[in-house]
This record gives sequence, structure tokens and C-alpha cells, in this order.
Amino acid sequence: MVLSEPYWDHHIPLPKLGPLHSRLVTAFVALICFINSHDGDFVFDDSEAIINNKDLNPGTPLSNIWKNDFWGSNLSSNSSHKSYRPLTVLTFRINYLLAGGLHPIGFHTLNVALHCVISMLMIDVFAILIGGLVHDGRGLTLNLSPKASFLAALFFAAHPVHTESVAGIVGRADLLCALFFQLSFLVYCRAFQGGDRKFSVLWIFGSILLCAVAMLCKEQGITVLGVNAAYDILMVCNLNIYELAHRLLSRRNTADVGGLVQSGLLMRLALLFLGGSFLLYARWRIMGTGPPSFTEVDNPASFAENVILRIVNYNYYYSLNAWLLLCPWWLCFDWSMGCVPLIKSATDWRIVWPLVLWCCLMGLVSQALCSQDSNKRRTLTFGLVLLVIPFLPASNLFFRVGFVIAERVLYLSSAGYCLILAYAVGYCCCHWRKHKVHYNVGKSLADRGNQSAAVKYYREAVRLHPKYVHAMNNLGNILKERNELKEAEELLSAAVYIQPDFAAAWMNLGIVQNSLKKFDKAEQSYWNAIRFRKKYPDCYYNLGRLYADLNRSIDALNAWRNATMLKPDHSLAWNNMVILLDNTGNLAQAELIGKEALKILPKDHTIMFSLANVLGKQEKYKESEGFFLNALKINPNVASCHGNLAVLYHRWGKLDLAKRHYELSLRLDPSAPGTKENYNMLKRKIEQRQRTIG
Repeated sequence: MVLSEPYWDHHIPLPKLGPLHSRLVTAFVALICFINSHDGDFVFDDSEAIINNKDLNPGTPLSNIWKNDFWGSNLSSNSSHKSYRPLTVLTFRINYLLAGGLHPIGFHTLNVALHCVISMLMIDVFAILIGGLVHDGRGLTLNLSPKASFLAALFFAAHPVHTESVAGIVGRADLLCALFFQLSFLVYCRAFQGGDRKFSVLWIFGSILLCAVAMLCKEQGITVLGVNAAYDILMVCNLNIYELAHRLLSRRNTADVGGLVQSGLLMRLALLFLGGSFLLYARWRIMGTGPPSFTEVDNPASFAENVILRIVNYNYYYSLNAWLLLCPWWLCFDWSMGCVPLIKSATDWRIVWPLVLWCCLMGLVSQALCSQDSNKRRTLTFGLVLLVIPFLPASNLFFRVGFVIAERVLYLSSAGYCLILAYAVGYCCCHWRKHKVHYNVGKSLADRGNQSAAVKYYREAVRLHPKYVHAMNNLGNILKERNELKEAEELLSAAVYIQPDFAAAWMNLGIVQNSLKKFDKAEQSYWNAIRFRKKYPDCYYNLGRLYADLNRSIDALNAWRNATMLKPDHSLAWNNMVILLDNTGNLAQAELIGKEALKILPKDHTIMFSLANVLGKQEKYKESEGFFLNALKINPNVASCHGNLAVLYHRWGKLDLAKRHYELSLRLDPSAPGTKENYNMLKRKIEQRQRTIG
């Protein structure tokens, strides 16, 4: 098997731990989640399987556990449920012997310990299913998917659906079965340590033997042979089921089938089939060649006379099991006695859930078979294999079971769900980070002033994720600043269409539309932004600018006043109010607003400058001079401030000071509008005065 590291593994937001540390963390998570059950009592089925089961008593012959069922009844009895689990009963007996009686703490502690061990082993199982079986030069197995397998194992360790299996002592049957299920699978994988074309029959027989041990813990153990077969077909032989079926149906290129014989696949499948058949036959003989007897109360759907009703209700049960894996919000130790009423007509709304389940399964199957991504195909296929195959004995497909829903039977199937969930997390992180990286690089470049390079990265982020509204918003802003207004409008319009409550994008769209002179649309965009973000001072500021362009002075002042109420230090809004009142001749009100602003922003040189202009027009020369000089102390290199101060001195009659500040203004900005003309007028006036004096 020549496999590469899954591309999505390193995107998973987990530390890359070594084998020992990842196992210890997984075991710790399992322990923390279920340690609170260690001091529980014997409950529900524990009374029959443990308290009233005479096979646990050391005084009872040990051979009895091989003759009786899980509950201590003789297998040949008509009342026996035919649950043959002697190894599980043996562990109960050992608990009884070590504790010197029926003390539940020892039983519970062993259950929790088993769950911790199983959770640790899940890392190895998931690592092989995701990344394949790869060895280094010393024969040690390499984990090509350390984060993905670790994450899936953490999901398994903490999944609440395991509560019945771990906290209920009779759930030990599921725990022991799962443990030997894992060992059987890992031993089967060990058979291929010599390479793809070489395999060890001895290890395969070892796997079948461990399958038998799993069956002696719980009947569900037989399903490991199906998982082993799937692993052999899909991983060892690397068969693409979809392509192979297509070739066989079209009768083209059947050379692959001959290759399967040479690879030994058919021989290995034959060994698994014969081994499984022998185990089932032995189990059937032990049962007394008869099925267990259940009542209608145990499984009412199986007693429905109408076949269609049976099928519909069975599928409804499957959907409930799937929901328990997906959202284990409500868990129950017993679903019998009418907890799940039968669906008896097509008008029952619950009939929709089986349809939803099968749609989801078909979607997963299509991705698992038809995806161009081999890594995705392999991971999803094994997720489905682990999800479905261990559940088959509880599905009512082959024989009637004695329950409606039993969360304990999901213990193994949950591993498949956890594998699919880990893939989903890895894929989403990978997909997100691809466009996230481009977005972050673009933002960093834009912050440093390199807009051309930023545009390139923002465009790539949008290409990778066409609904990435933040990248669209930032790209639209840059295009707006570069006067590429049409494309900016398209991007920002798309952003607010995708996310209608994106207030910043609405505001930026308004700015672009204002620049395009689409004033009505711009006004609506601004109000949309304010509707989705009630306290949005920058949007009120831009709305005020729009109203000012439309000569709607009162509306502009109201918008800017709203901006300063929401953000008292909004310098631009204060300054624009002063300027607008100045331009419209409301000098007294402009003075009041300017002084109010400086109480909040005492070092804002732009407001000082605007207020100084207003005071100068009112011939309050001394006060105006003070604000000009204070503004120049804060920022001495503002040409317009020197120019306007020069005009003030010119009017005031302080011609030498006026000449000095005109020259400073022209030195800072030789092209300043009007300054040169005023300076020339001043020089003529000075020359005239000198001639008069002379």
C-alpha cells in the first residue's frame, strides 16, 4: 500500500502529539467523562445478570458459565434469551471473587477502565483506516494521520451515547466485544506487514480466533469479519468499487479481476467466510438450533402483520439511532413499553425521518464511491463500514431482536460516526484555512499599504470561497480607493446579498454608490447598515456627507450629530458640522459646536483650525489667533493653517506676521490655492506702506 498523508490532517486544530501522549490524553478524556459512574449501584438489568445470577458465586461450578446464558438460565430452556456470553460472565465472577461479594464499585471501575483502553486503541484503528498501514524500516507502524485519528478517538472517548455501555454494568458485554473486535482487526492488519502481495495465514487465523473471543463476549463480535473483508478489498487491494462495477457491467478490461486472484484476495475472503460460517454454526448449535423467544412488548414492530408497516417502523428505529449518534440530547436505558409508538399510517409525520436518513446515507455513499479524492473516498467508506456493519445484528434484518432501541448496540457503530465527524472537521478546517490564509495575507499587505498585492490575495480568497463576504468587503474597499467603482459595487452588492445583515458592507456599498452619484441607492444602503447595526457612528457620518452633497444641510447636521452622540470623539463628524455651519453663514452656531467639540477633543488641531476660521470671520481676531497657534503647535507643518493664519493677520493689520506665515505656507505647499495671490497682494500693500512712510 503506497499511501500519502491525508492532506486535511495537519489543518485540524489539535497539537501533533506523539503516540504515547495522544493515547494518554484520550484515556484521560474517557476517564473524565465517565468516572462519575464509579460509585453507582446495581440498576435495571444488573439485578438479573449479576445479583440474581448464581453463576457469579464462587461456590457454583465454573463449568456452568459455558452451559448457561448471560442471565444464568440454561440455554436449552424455552425462556432463555439465548445470549451466550460466557467470557463476560467470567469477568463478573472475577469481580465478585476479588471484592468478596457483590460490591458495585469494582464492577463499575473495570467498565470505565475498559472504555479508556478501547478509546486508546481506537487511535490505532482510525490511523490505519485513514492513512493506511505503513511501516518504517524497523517494522513499526507509522501513523500518517496523527491529528485525524487522535480527534476521532477523542470523539469516541467522550460520546454520550456510550453512557449505557460504560455506566451500566451489563454494558461490559459491549465493552469486551469492542475490545476483541479491535484486536481482531489489528491482528488482521498485521497479516500484511510483509507487503501488499505477501500475507500471513497465521495472523489471519489469529484474527478469526479473536473474532470468536469477541463473540463469546457478545454476539455482535462476528461483524469484525465484515470490517476485515472491507479493509482487505478497499485498502490492501486498493479497489475502486465504483470503477470496478462499471467495468464489469460494460464488460471492459477485466484484467483487474485476475489481479485479485494473484494478490490472494479471494483466498483471504474465503478464509474469512469459512471462519465466519463455522462460528455462526457453532453459535447456532450452542443456542439449541432455535431462535430466542421474544414478546410483542419487547419489539412491537416485529409483530406487525403488514410487511410494509414493519419496514417503515424498522427504518424509523434506524433514524432514531442515527439521531442518538448525531444529537445525544435525550438518552434512555429502556425504550420498550410503548416509548416509541408504532407508525401505522402514511399520514404520520414521523415517516419523514426515515426519508431524511436515507437521503443523508445516499449522499455519503455517493461521496464515498464517486469522489475524485481517493483520501475522501477511503475515509468516508470506512466510516460507513464501521457505522453500518456492527449495527446489522440489531437491525431486525436477519432475525428478531428483543428491543426497540438499545443505545448499547451503538457502542461500536459510533466509531464509524466519529470517523466521519473527524473527516468533516478536517475537511472544513482545510477548506476554511485555504481561503483564510489568502484573506489574512491580503489584509496584512493592505495594512502595510501594498494594495496591488493585497488585491491578488483577496481575489484568490473569494475564488476559493465564493461566499467569503469579509474578503469581498475588503476587496471592494480597495477597488473603491483605486476608483474601480463598478467592480467594487458588484462585489459589495454580492456580499450583502449573501449576508443581508452585514452592516459594514452596506455602508461601504453606500460610499461607492455615492461616488457613482447613485444617491437614492446610497441613502438606502446607509439606512440598511444602520438597521442592522443600531449604533453605527461611521455610517451616520457617511450619511451626513451624502446629505451635504445633496445640499440637505439640516439632514446632514442631524446625521453628524447622531454620529457624535454615539461616538463623542468622532472628530470628522464634529469638524464637518463646524464647516457646514460656517459655509451656510451660521457662524454663532458653528462657534458653539466647535467649542463643544474641543471640550471632548482638546488636542484636535483640525477642529481648532475650523473654529479659528469661524472666529476670524466674526472678527474675533485674538481668539482666532490663539486657536490657529495651538493647532500649529500640535502640527506645525500644515500649509493651510499657516495660510489661513496669514489671512487673519492680513485682515488684522499685522502685515509682518502675515508675510511670515504666507511664506511658511508656500514653502510647505507652493501650489496652495489662493495663497500666492494673497501673498502678492500683501507684498504690494507693504511696499505701498513703505513708500508712504518714505
